[in-house]
Amino acid sequence: MPETVSAAWLLEHGPLTWLDVLHLHHIDFEDIATLERLLDACLGYGVNVVFTAHDTRPMVGNAEGFVERLRLLRSAEVSWVCLTEGSVTKLTEVLGERVTATVIPHGYVAAPESLADLEREARGPGARYLTFGASRASRDQLSTMANWSLGITDPHSTLHVLLRAFSPADFADAGRAPLLLETARHDPRIRLTMRPYPTDDEVVRAGLASDSLLLPYLWGSHSGQLELAFDLNLLPVCSLTGHLPEQYERHKGLVEEPEWFDWSQGHPNLFGEKFLTALEKAAARLGSRPRRLDREFLDYRTQEHRTILDDYARLYGGDR
Repeated sequence: MPETVSAAWLLEHGPLTWLDVLHLHHIDFEDIATLERLLDACLGYGVNVVFTAHDTRPMVGNAEGFVERLRLLRSAEVSWVCLTEGSVTKLTEVLGERVTATVIPHGYVAAPESLADLEREARGPGARYLTFGASRASRDQLSTMANWSLGITDPHSTLHVLLRAFSPADFADAGRAPLLLETARHDPRIRLTMRPYPTDDEVVRAGLASDSLLLPYLWGSHSGQLELAFDLNLLPVCSLTGHLPEQYERHKGLVEEPEWFDWSQGHPNLFGEKFLTALEKAAARLGSRPRRLDREFLDYRTQEHRTILDDYARLYGGDR
């Protein structure tokens, strides 16, 4: 199997008699005609199709193409999964018709068993901040880095920026990569690390060497990074967007509430002060106390995962 399985690859490896269940996640990258042919092939060979609607707005492409793909899935014999109740409501608004979906939460990112023999690295006198991920239009990495550099004056604090490899588009006319690199160069407290595609293990190691995770989403639907912050007992400094508040509410009382900042409304020129205010509050909350992994929460994650697997097993069904 290739690392990335596409609709075209599956069609090239027909007939699909070797497949019992096809679980679709991100459909934005698929050509709609190819996706339609794949759904027809699955129907013809009795392949059960399950679609997890991670997003309620497109991460790539435009809204028209996103809705067209959703309507295609609605017209096919596909079982829908949503991560939150709020996303069911939002997709109903987007499509203009009731979406029938099974709500199954995101669940952990770092498997509890993988953390059994690990612990957060002992910190020095300053708080350690982390932000990571690909350079996307939905993430404001540049102003986040600049505001952290100028707003957090503690000389012992650090910021680790774990990046996915840049592409030529990142250096095009509107690309922010050059400014990002220049900003980091002027503050020795900022450490840039780049990987082709950060692995789960690399991200977990970075998290265990940090105290707070910065999530500067301009927009979004759900966040695996937020779930990772809960897994690793990191204090999230998080944009109040999409269904992220509902993700927190699911674990309320078991995890710390993120330090929220709201970029969903108000003039964009005020976004910087909203973020920096949240960052300063987070710095005060972090203080100097150690942040160890929460073993009770990880036990809860294990139980939650069993329930998630049971829910998916019911959707997948038995042998054909």
